Amino acid sequence: MNLTHRQLTMFRAIMLHGNLGRAADACASSQPTLSRELGRLEQLLGFNLFDRVRGRLRPTVRALALMQEVERSFIGLEQIAARASELRTQATGRLRIACLPALAHALVPRALVYLSHAHPELGVGVHPLESPWLEQAMSEQRFDLGLSETQEAPAGVALQPLLKVNEVAVLPRDHSLCRKARLQPRDFTGERFISLAVGDPYRTAIDAMFEDAKVQRATLLETTSAVAVCAMVRQGLGVAIVNPFTALELSGPDLVVRPLTVAIGYQVNMLLPEIAAPHPLQGVLADTVRKACAALNHHHSL
Repeated sequence: MNLTHRQLTMFRAIMLHGNLGRAADACASSQPTLSRELGRLEQLLGFNLFDRVRGRLRPTVRALALMQEVERSFIGLEQIAARASELRTQATGRLRIACLPALAHALVPRALVYLSHAHPELGVGVHPLESPWLEQAMSEQRFDLGLSETQEAPAGVALQPLLKVNEVAVLPRDHSLCRKARLQPRDFTGERFISLAVGDPYRTAIDAMFEDAKVQRATLLETTSAVAVCAMVRQGLGVAIVNPFTALELSGPDLVVRPLTVAIGYQVNMLLPEIAAPHPLQGVLADTVRKACAALNHHHSL
């Protein structure tokens, strides 16, 4: 199957604009040409990309799935173009950080405070990515520094341990368990428990801890986001166990954090590309991340 960049550009334009006329303007083409090219693309693919509903184009499920892949490619091209533009103007370019969403919310902003003090005019792009997309992006040398939980260095990447801490319990204000300084698995017996999504390694470790202790919980709510977990706890929907960075960042009068008697480790590692030429300030960025980790460790005794 020989798809062309022009065909994908045209498909993307139709998806973004939802109208052949506007898409044709965006592609500097005509509506009949775009309609003809769309027919050829659908013939080449062997399935329809759009349903024609009262003169309008409605994307099919297959078109929406294809758009996800196309968008990844175009984002990559846009990043390359932006980087080329920075090089052409002889600017050092902005630093690019890839990190897990939980770290984008808590650890990275603290590191950026230190970085902005040293280099107030420096541009920085922060890109939250889940595993394994984060590790793949680092292997492709797309970022200057990565922050991940992975224990194995991706190809072409150096891994440096940063911090090993433990998961913590989060409780709504005035919950009876707030009276305890540390929580044991049996303290959660019968509690409404908000879980991370099935398949999350920390969900697996937390479930195993309760299974070993023969503790039954009421697990009615689950989500992929630790931030969302904490938001639900804050509303009194249940109790939970999450990573300490998110818990400490969101802790306050409505969200109480307590350590556990059973350690569930949460390790953060720094990923540095080995193939791409390093950004001149990559070392400074790495130092600020280490400094932020040390400050969190010291102030909050994670």
